[in-house]
Amino acid sequence: MLYKFKSKASGDLILLEPNGRRMLEIIGKTPGAQGILEVHQMAAAIAALEGAIAQDEAQRQAEADESRRHGHELQTQEAITLRHRAAPLIEMLRRCQQASADIVWGV
Repeated sequence: MLYKFKSKASGDLILLEPNGRRMLEIIGKTPGAQGILEVHQMAAAIAALEGAIAQDEAQRQAEADESRRHGHELQTQEAITLRHRAAPLIEMLRRCQQASADIVWGV
């Protein structure tokens, strides 16, 4: 399944199901086949995504520090981080918020 986010204020954003589900869970939406993110919810959604990114990066840094402290080789980090995956959605949210346009998916 794909999540295709649409709005009149931006181009479509397509995410694979696991990534789309994760973004929706972070912003407090129930992952489903259809949904809407209204303009008044966008500031909180942006803040939630940015908070999750900060938490993810802090956790990665803590794990790397712990590995170094114990003299272990650092494990290869995931090439695409939450910051990379969330950036297009955050940009879409900002554009839509500025244009007062809702975002829908599955319609």
